[in-house]
Amino acid sequence: MSNQPSTIGNPANSGLTFPAEWAPHTATWLSWPHKEESWPGKIGMIYSKYCEFIKVVAEGEKVRINVKDDLMETFAKQQLEMAGADLSNIEFYHFPTNDAWCRDHGPAFLINSQTKEKVIVDWGYNAWGNKYPPYDLDDVIPTRIAKEFDLPVYHPGIVMEGGSVDFNGAGTVLTTTACLLNPNRNPHLSKEQIEEYLRNFYGVKQVLWLGDGIVGDDTDGHIDDITRFVNEDTVVTVVEDDPEDDNYHLLQENLEALKKMRLLDGRQLNIVELPMPDAVEYDSQRLPASYANFYIANSAVVVPIYRCDKDQLALDILIKCFPDRKVVGIDSTDIIWGLGSFHCLSQQEPAV
Repeated sequence: MSNQPSTIGNPANSGLTFPAEWAPHTATWLSWPHKEESWPGKIGMIYSKYCEFIKVVAEGEKVRINVKDDLMETFAKQQLEMAGADLSNIEFYHFPTNDAWCRDHGPAFLINSQTKEKVIVDWGYNAWGNKYPPYDLDDVIPTRIAKEFDLPVYHPGIVMEGGSVDFNGAGTVLTTTACLLNPNRNPHLSKEQIEEYLRNFYGVKQVLWLGDGIVGDDTDGHIDDITRFVNEDTVVTVVEDDPEDDNYHLLQENLEALKKMRLLDGRQLNIVELPMPDAVEYDSQRLPASYANFYIANSAVVVPIYRCDKDQLALDILIKCFPDRKVVGIDSTDIIWGLGSFHCLSQQEPAV
């Protein structure tokens, strides 16, 4: 195993950027779910749908899964075999984690398509403002993966989660003030300073800010539950049609903000409205169920669905957004009890 040194400076200076999720992947990274407290009373119920997700993704790319040890790997393989997944396209790495949310603790891969360079940015991770300690194992996952693959690794030295940012692959990142400006992340940094980190360590040129995230989201407003790029100038954004629902006004505010935004070349965004599912509650708790938490894999877009009438409407809208991929709905009603879904659980490794 190489002891690749940390790289000084920033990747933007080397022409490295974080590609859009629809750009070709080498692999999808996951961290096998094992933390009972994340799905209290329900963890055994999530594996069939989680493995269905992996099965679909593995049809078009490698799936690389962090596990604790041989025992967890064996259990994972048994579950995946029951789901009919192609195990020849699934790899396991003995990198123990505290939790399953690889979007937030996994590596941020940047590439330079001209030089064929690939690097990892290892942002700080504090479990969404120190809500769920311990998180020491999760925090070092990106550097462990960088060492395994002999990739240069950058350490910006601030907290940043993958679910809090969404990219169009053409210089623009979309995020929220509710999360990135929350004092439980980087209280010493101003909005302008955080934008500078985004430019330097994601290789973007423009930061677009929305406001609040949806009710029940314990991440303080991750963008991947509300608004997602589906191509360079088009976003899907969730809206609530019931004025009595707690999400109605905040999602209307985000919609109005999107209408005012302009891209780097002055273009307006094309905005596609996506419905919110009916409220999903468990144990008297409103869960952050959203169709926006889809994952764009090489051969499919995997969409969380919630056993309600709006599922098919959401799938039909996303089918039009992704004419080059099959759109697959997978029941996320049990998974969302962990307060996240397929996008939160995964992190893409781009191809160069």
